[in-house]
Amino acid sequence: MASIYSHKRSESFHYLPEPNNFAASFAEEKEILVLGAGNFGTCLSDHLACMCLFMTSMKLFIATFNFEFSLTIAIALNKQRVTVWARDKAVVDSINQFHKNSKYLKDITLDKNVVATNSIDKDIFQRSSVVLMSVPTQYMRSILHQIKPLLTPQHLLICVNKGIEISTLELPHEILSEELGKEISEKAVFLSGPSFAIEVAKRQITCVSAASQTQSRALRTQKLFHAPYFRVYSTSDITGVEIAGALKNVIAVAAGACAGLDLQMNSRAALITRGLAEIARIGVAMGANPLTFSGLAGVGDLFLTCTSEKSRNYTVGYRIGRGEKLDYVLETLGSVAEGVETTRAAYHLGRKLKVDTPQIDAVYSVLFEGVNINKALKNLIERDPSEELKGLDNLTLN
Repeated sequence: MASIYSHKRSESFHYLPEPNNFAASFAEEKEILVLGAGNFGTCLSDHLACMCLFMTSMKLFIATFNFEFSLTIAIALNKQRVTVWARDKAVVDSINQFHKNSKYLKDITLDKNVVATNSIDKDIFQRSSVVLMSVPTQYMRSILHQIKPLLTPQHLLICVNKGIEISTLELPHEILSEELGKEISEKAVFLSGPSFAIEVAKRQITCVSAASQTQSRALRTQKLFHAPYFRVYSTSDITGVEIAGALKNVIAVAAGACAGLDLQMNSRAALITRGLAEIARIGVAMGANPLTFSGLAGVGDLFLTCTSEKSRNYTVGYRIGRGEKLDYVLETLGSVAEGVETTRAAYHLGRKLKVDTPQIDAVYSVLFEGVNINKALKNLIERDPSEELKGLDNLTLN
């Protein structure tokens, strides 16, 4: 029986989702369009396409017990395809010809249900019931301009990009509302949590949060992504999820620098914990639920990003801690480290909200003001003592 449940990259975890939910999610959707073929867009494209593979392996086994359910699977299989949009024609050609992204996750062979395109047109939106946005937040607005005439409130719009727009200090859901209007933005879903792309692609157990103002859309997203190795928890706190997902990258730069300076675990634990306090202070000032920061999108994603060399932002901080210059680090990194530009936005956001953000300020001073990293650390540590829950001690939980 184990061979029926096993997946091509899963070696030790073979449980199946609840059959009714599993069938319903795919019976409900047509094609899926993924905008962005970076690390996360690529791994999620493969994940969603591979849901069909799970269904194929289940088909004969389930048909023995329930012919009607088997028929539902067959119908879903005939409709399901994932199209990933990329600007780079070389990436498009590589995915279509070799089932590999030539630029990101190069060692992963993508499912054959993943196809690629470098054009955005009416036909692809009409064929798709799900649109997943995985472009950097700084470029999100320009992509929304392109798709605005094509996107409808009936599309399930899921955003997985993290960050704060530098020019406006706005979060993705605020950009969405401005560009597409409330009818679409209120139904959008924002997916975030501790999820390295390479580990998702290798079918490692992963849990994330799906935030939406519309509960039915969050639940639909849960069904869409649910797999033996991938769990989604719903929430209505979009602001908390987005702020946590953006600012953890800034703290990860600090955590990497801490390691680069050979500071040990006491120091790193202190840095991560106090970084979480700064994230929570900003989030609460913007109306977020403080409990969100103790969940997957908060402490979960922060812990992941601040403790692993797989994190690009951690790597940037580590190399700066070792004495390398920021320009050289970014030039040789090989991929985008969102935390660098997010630091700029976070610094100005803290001032706008009049929130105490000493760690974010220290990272900003090193990255953009030329302050020596040891001097920045000294300034941080020698601050006057304060209350641990400063800025968070008078909260009333909803």
